[in-house]
Amino acid sequence: MELHRTSGRWQRGLGLACTTMLLWGSLPIALKRVLVAMDARTITWYRFVASALVVGVVLALWGRLPKLARLGRSAWLLLVVAAVFLGGNYLAYLVALDMTTPADAQVVIQLGPLLLGLGSLVVFRERFGRVQWTGFAILLAGLGLFFESQLGAILGERDRYVLGNLAMVSAAAMWAVYGIAQKQLLRDLSSQEIMLCIYVGCALLFTPLAEPAAITRLGALELGILGFCALNTIVAYGAFAEALEHWEASRVSAVLALTPLTTLAVTQLAAGSQALAVAGPSLPWTSLVGAAMVVSGSLLVALGAKAPA
Repeated sequence: MELHRTSGRWQRGLGLACTTMLLWGSLPIALKRVLVAMDARTITWYRFVASALVVGVVLALWGRLPKLARLGRSAWLLLVVAAVFLGGNYLAYLVALDMTTPADAQVVIQLGPLLLGLGSLVVFRERFGRVQWTGFAILLAGLGLFFESQLGAILGERDRYVLGNLAMVSAAAMWAVYGIAQKQLLRDLSSQEIMLCIYVGCALLFTPLAEPAAITRLGALELGILGFCALNTIVAYGAFAEALEHWEASRVSAVLALTPLTTLAVTQLAAGSQALAVAGPSLPWTSLVGAAMVVSGSLLVALGAKAPA
């Protein structure tokens, strides 16, 4: 089977990956607030339904709805895999988030970009140069150092966090599988066509599990935040899918490794906010050093020269 090749427009890929990183970094704080009033399955269903409606209307107006009849068996299989694993990622992430905090959630979910980066080296035969491997090692060490205090809290409260962390590991692994399937599908469909198919598929999967009437119990603030979560899905995943068209998945995943820093920054900005009900953690010096290592390691992986073929 012929593998997908990038367009080589790495500047566009970098900008799109950064857009996804910033949006995903702010998402757990918003989701945590909505989880107070609505269950994880219904939140996930509303996000997929809204995304499918908006993207479907836009593609219909542009005359670019996907022509599914021309897809082969392998493309259909990849679509099913992408929809099932992305849907599973959404649900597992929300279940885990309900048992942890936004900052704690980012400890484990970063396995997703790392697994995607490693998987792309195997599946798409992408190659790291010496500088990129050095950056990858710095990134891993920085993540461990950055989250040292949070990991200590997790281990100190096993009854509260263990199940949440197991769910988050599952979410990360499912996201990596989705990302690889998404990239390969770019051989047959555009990024937005793929996302429309996935949104529709996931919405159908979650329909039997959702309680749509729960939206009537939301106040104006919760409705606004739920709308933001749906818009976040559309823009962030659209940018992610398009980034994979122009840039290697391993480099996109390196940029996404910066997501925890965005989450922490938004958490700090929202600290003390009665509306968001988010507590801002204090950072020890080890976390600050780890943050610098994550940034520098990600940049080395993303921008370093790859090994010759």
